[in-house]
Amino acid sequence: MPLSERLLVIAGQALPGVPLDGARVTGGEFHDVVLLPGVAAVRVARNAAAAATLPRSAALLDRLADVLPFPVPRPLGPVTEAGGTSALAVSWVDGAPHPRGTGDPERLGALLAALAAVDVAPLRPLLGPPYLHPGCWTDVVEDGVLPLLPARWHAEVRRRTEAVLALPPVPPSLVHCDLVGPNVHWLPSGALAGVLDWDFAQEFDPALDAACLGRWHGWDVLRAVVDDATWRRARIWADSFGIEHVGSALLNGEPPAVVDHHVSGTIEWLERTCHP
Repeated sequence: MPLSERLLVIAGQALPGVPLDGARVTGGEFHDVVLLPGVAAVRVARNAAAAATLPRSAALLDRLADVLPFPVPRPLGPVTEAGGTSALAVSWVDGAPHPRGTGDPERLGALLAALAAVDVAPLRPLLGPPYLHPGCWTDVVEDGVLPLLPARWHAEVRRRTEAVLALPPVPPSLVHCDLVGPNVHWLPSGALAGVLDWDFAQEFDPALDAACLGRWHGWDVLRAVVDDATWRRARIWADSFGIEHVGSALLNGEPPAVVDHHVSGTIEWLERTCHP
């Protein structure tokens, strides 16, 4: 993804006086991110909805930096209005993701334990809404997602949705909700360098984070990290992730091209993960 002059100007306004030599850009789901390796990252909202959440995200990162035993990107200043959008400069987090299918169960377990140990009460005003509103989600799948998918997948999508809705409640805890490889950085020593991208953080079922780890590091690795009940819940959650991408795009009012992109990804994911 090329670094446009517009993004460079916005990054300069979010980081006044900081040289932008060597800047590059990457894209997230809701933001373009200008990277200044070793210095900072500037998150630039792509639409009004993403811009509206940046102040809450900034406040949450500040709080998390004070309560977590590992680094998170910390705001380097206030949210900046620039170039017709909003931007937030955050501190750099070193390290790199584990390659897919690898990971140290002990260190992954320590990461989940650190999240579970956080007192969520002071964070609640800054956390996102629960991942799943059962009544709403059923309507979104039936009225929004299924009409966009080939009929041959409807029964399987309903089965996976119903399996999630049938999960018994568990005590909630702080959940990152996107604990996949690119968001979890490790040092060459094997130590956890930090966790990025807390946009979806919420108080919810910790098996959701376990599912993210299982999909990235491997289910055999996850078996050595969590108990059997959490492992089973994580497998059920993971079976819903592809459906969630389309549902979230519809709920967020994404343009048709973005929805179509997620629909194509969901069809490919269904073809890969089951055999109707």
